[in-house]
Amino acid sequence: MHKYIVYAAYGWLTFTGVMHFVVDVVSQHLRGKHVPSTETTLYYGLHSAFALGQFVFGLLGLWLAWRALDMLEELPVVTVSVVAAVGWLAIAVFFMEYWQPKFNAAIFGVLVVTAALTGRR
Repeated sequence: MHKYIVYAAYGWLTFTGVMHFVVDVVSQHLRGKHVPSTETTLYYGLHSAFALGQFVFGLLGLWLAWRALDMLEELPVVTVSVVAAVGWLAIAVFFMEYWQPKFNAAIFGVLVVTAALTGRR
């Protein structure tokens, strides 16, 4: 069960990172939703960095789960994952007006905590 929850947590993060980039950056750029301005640059920069961070961290987690599943039970790895989830949740709450990034970060946090609890012996 622990293995599946770990894959679900980091798979969810990778998937939501890609989808966040596609929906909030690519699709809005292609549809011309924002007029060129400093605010638009900051909007695309925030959402691109947020999504790329989730994607890369999710891929790293999936790679670790594939190569060294036992390592993901160690306290430092769990701590880094929980801190990352809290960081993404804080960025989403304070800087993003949509509810979806908040929800996605919260789900990742719950999955990481669940994986940590199921991995304990």
